[in-house]
Amino acid sequence: MADRSPSSRTYRVTCPHNCYDSCGMLATVSGDVVRHVEGDPAHPYTGGRLCSKGYSYVDRVYATDRLRHPMLQSPRGSGHWRRITWDEALGRIAAKLVELRKRYGSMQSACLYKGSGNIGVLHFAPEGLFQSMGAHTEAENVLCWAYGADAQRYDFGELRTSDPKEMLNARTLILWGVNPAWTAPHQMNLIMQARDNGATVVVVDPIHTATASRADVHVAPRPGTDGALALGMARVLLDEGLTDTDFLKEHTLGWPTFLDYLRSDVTLDWAAAQCGLPPETITDLARLYATGGPAMIWMGYGMQRYANSLQTVRAINALAALTGQIGRPGTGIQYAQLQTWVFGNYVKSFTPTHSMPYKGPGASGTNRTFPMGTTAHALTTLKDPPVRFLWVSGGNPVSQEPDAESFRSALHGLEMVVVVDQFMTRTAAEADIVLPATTFLEQWDLNLSYLNHCISISERAIAPLYESHSDLAIAWALSKKLNELSPGICAFPSEGDEREWIEREWSGQAARLFGIASPEALKQGPVRANLPLTAWHDHHFATPSGRIELESARAVAEGRPAIAVYQRPAPAPSAHPVRLLTPHPAESLHSQFHNQTWAMRVSPHPMAEIHPDLAESLGVSDGDTVRIYNDRGSITLSVLVTLNAPPGTVVAYEAVYADPAYNVNLLTGATPPHAGFPGVAYADCFVAVEPARRGG
Repeated sequence: MADRSPSSRTYRVTCPHNCYDSCGMLATVSGDVVRHVEGDPAHPYTGGRLCSKGYSYVDRVYATDRLRHPMLQSPRGSGHWRRITWDEALGRIAAKLVELRKRYGSMQSACLYKGSGNIGVLHFAPEGLFQSMGAHTEAENVLCWAYGADAQRYDFGELRTSDPKEMLNARTLILWGVNPAWTAPHQMNLIMQARDNGATVVVVDPIHTATASRADVHVAPRPGTDGALALGMARVLLDEGLTDTDFLKEHTLGWPTFLDYLRSDVTLDWAAAQCGLPPETITDLARLYATGGPAMIWMGYGMQRYANSLQTVRAINALAALTGQIGRPGTGIQYAQLQTWVFGNYVKSFTPTHSMPYKGPGASGTNRTFPMGTTAHALTTLKDPPVRFLWVSGGNPVSQEPDAESFRSALHGLEMVVVVDQFMTRTAAEADIVLPATTFLEQWDLNLSYLNHCISISERAIAPLYESHSDLAIAWALSKKLNELSPGICAFPSEGDEREWIEREWSGQAARLFGIASPEALKQGPVRANLPLTAWHDHHFATPSGRIELESARAVAEGRPAIAVYQRPAPAPSAHPVRLLTPHPAESLHSQFHNQTWAMRVSPHPMAEIHPDLAESLGVSDGDTVRIYNDRGSITLSVLVTLNAPPGTVVAYEAVYADPAYNVNLLTGATPPHAGFPGVAYADCFVAVEPARRGG
């Protein structure tokens, strides 16, 4: 029960994890102990409700398996750990960085891998720390949305969303590759309100998800063929005169080229054959979208985890342009927004002061970068200088990077691996030094969302537990140690106050955007940005032409097709004929939360969901065990036979279960590291499946 005694105190905090909602919360503290967390009713979007993970934060803060002290493992990977002091840990790290700079003449042998496990503003501190030491090596982008982000940049110029509540003004909602029943519960509530108000809800997803089960229509294309579905819909719009010619002429660029492509290369029957749907399904969906009142499409990240995803997203964007379903209430394309992300500038503002005599790739002072998802390749192939040091914070790449075993093996060639985390993750278990991190309840921060337009503060509710430190405090301490060993090597401050740094992040741009002079005002409640409710309401787009660019010179300059053309999904090799889909689970956020007791009780064992046709061909039924394998690895799972799984696929969730042998990313492959592919094609994974043993 919540502690409501007179001595209890309430703090306004915010969930900082990589999630659409970025929930406002209230933490009740008594006797320096967090007794209770609940939703903040003052939050304009989340409005006082949390998901199951949010309500479990007290358990997470006081978890018995939480890291409490700096730890040293010797040798790496042996499991032989001993507790060390912060001074020893920082001394070892600083000495290695100083030595590497002397050896190679730059910091490029040191690599930063900063994940999105905490997306608070002050958690840009690792980037700021490394930037202040000079040109270094860094994993860039994120693992989940790069293809779609590039598509939005080509077509619209930047990432914008309408206010999420604009869905209430729609009469047709198409949820394409998104499962908000599990991943965005506040938006799911709005979707159900819109449905109750008369909106038709359509889910496009090869899996019959929890969201699909509550929709009016479920359209299940063959995995990887969403682009064919979108182009087929576009051809129907063209043939039936359902395009908005005036909108195309006034607000788009390159529309004649795109329409010529539809006429010459796309037919309804072709699209139906590609995506495995009846032609009338495509026709009905196109008509509904064009004529069913204001229509909005929400594109999730599930449909852009294929190598052809960039073209798929652009084809879906084109549907809005063809029908003029953008810039009006209840219309538009929802993907993600960065308009409110005007922070992280101060924490990354410290430039190096030392000279850089090194003549190699970093001589210009620019960082050497590579896309996340290709980290194993980078760690083993980068030269002049090679990578010798890896810092990981906010991420668990041994679990989440594709081809996980290659990533783990790549660590063997490094001289030092440092991981900052709250728990002994699979990545931390491979480190030399693990540093204990605070939870959001033990630090100050500012938090934003990439779906809604709100900003909120996160007050420090309790002092850091045990010997944990925030990312910012760790950066201060390491900077101090570095400069003790080599004066001037690091320009990052060696001390500070988190509340003062929040104030320094608050620029005039932020004050104008949110209408408050100081972040201190956020202690009274979160604030929505002064942004239009409807994205692109003025039809002035952020592209070079100021129009929706159905034909993009930027795309051509970056080695991509000018228009949205169809690219066939990766074919299944004969030795591994079954596609493996690895969606987001309900109980965890990627590899976070599933280590908690409640999540293990809800979902204690991983399952392989397979369609009855595949089960029959294998001769297996519920409870039987199958081996799923390819040339990268194998996992063994119990079978759940269900129509929720698409034919010819295996569905296995990416959560981290108690079984250390279970990791779907032992099977997924890294996208080839070449220009034009910044994301990870997790869904282009093919396996063989064979019976292992009969169930119970």
